[in-house]
Amino acid sequence: MGRPPELLIATRNAGKLAEIAELLGGLPLTLRDLTYFRVLDDIDETGSTFAENAELKAVGYARLALIPTIADDSGLVIDALGGRPGVHSARYAGDRASDDERIEKVLTEMHEGSSAARTARFVCSVALADESQKIHGVAEGICEGTIASAPRGELGFGYDPIFRPYGFEQTFGELDQDIKNRVSHRALAFAKIIPFLRGFFKL
Repeated sequence: MGRPPELLIATRNAGKLAEIAELLGGLPLTLRDLTYFRVLDDIDETGSTFAENAELKAVGYARLALIPTIADDSGLVIDALGGRPGVHSARYAGDRASDDERIEKVLTEMHEGSSAARTARFVCSVALADESQKIHGVAEGICEGTIASAPRGELGFGYDPIFRPYGFEQTFGELDQDIKNRVSHRALAFAKIIPFLRGFFKL
């Protein structure tokens, strides 16, 4: 048997890569991330939806790296903020802002709006593209929940410490990874993209 085929996971975020590697752990693939291809330019996320951004990144990075690529775009949609931060989640407090700064901005805006509703959802769209820029599958996962009044927990990344999924008292920042990998938006989206991966790689 030869070496398992390569798949680029279009991220430089070590936490996200580890999470996705677990979600795809049953597939015989050699996973690469963007740090493996040090000269790749960033693909701008100019889409108006999570799915558009996922497709833009999957196609763009597959073309640059010349291997099949999975890209995801995900974010936090908060009802009290009119759907913000939404597709701007990663850059909501500025391009160079830390996770803590983004969380602080969201909580400050919610406090200023003084809305009693704290309902929100994490959304994740995933796209698979090949090096000829053809899309071979798109999937979406949604996890409903509420926004905590203050960050809790050191696990996960991004807005995880302030998002409490329905059915749990803990935030994503407190939940064990195995539980998160069953209920999170990313887990749901990747469960749906796995059949496309199996078909594409004939696994």
